[in-house]
Amino acid sequence: MIVGFSALFAVLLLTFLRVPLAFSLLAVSILALSIDMGLQTALTMTSMTIEEAVFSYELAVVPLFILMGNILSRSGISADLFRAANAYFGHIKGGLALSTIVTCAGFSAVCGSSLATAATMSKVAYPSMKKYGYSDSLSAATIAAGGTLGILIPPSIILMIYGILTQTNIGHLFIAGVIPGILGLLLYMGAVYIVAIIRPGNAPRGATTSRHEKIASLKGVWPFFLLFLLIIGGIYVKIFTATE
Repeated sequence: MIVGFSALFAVLLLTFLRVPLAFSLLAVSILALSIDMGLQTALTMTSMTIEEAVFSYELAVVPLFILMGNILSRSGISADLFRAANAYFGHIKGGLALSTIVTCAGFSAVCGSSLATAATMSKVAYPSMKKYGYSDSLSAATIAAGGTLGILIPPSIILMIYGILTQTNIGHLFIAGVIPGILGLLLYMGAVYIVAIIRPGNAPRGATTSRHEKIASLKGVWPFFLLFLLIIGGIYVKIFTATE
């Protein structure tokens, strides 16, 4: 127990000293193994573990899903999703922030990475919120909070890793993540709307759109639904694995 607490303290200390978390964990692990088994054994075990992780077929799903999210971000589809959400929510109090939350949820449904979702929304949604006079604190908080939906809404990379490590059916994990993801989306939207009512100056109304513009904005959304159904449906009915 003492060794465990000491290792945890060392990791936290290195993290506060701005050492990247991966290197902090690596250094502390090697040190702990060296004390217990010797330096040579520690280095051998560490190299074998790293090699197994790098050449793991199952874990290849992580960079591949991040790559898919980056491709979607570069393609401009995320901007189409934001425009569609803004067409329906932009005219109400805190509408742009609400649109950002909805867009984060939609992007998470095809990306699976919180960091990729937050990074994409910072480019797509932040300039619009800045343009309409949203406070920097609310804009940043909205994007950061919305980005966390990436670990709840399937296909979540965290759920995939958990399923691989625990030999749990990934399709079932994805289905189990739908309800928490929707609840998170609704709670975030409720929190943003309350802030908009209490502090209307921080979240003014956006532009009003016509019915024709709202319908037209949906044309850019169908790829998200198609990709989401393809990924979740294919994995759930076992047509292909998460990595495939």
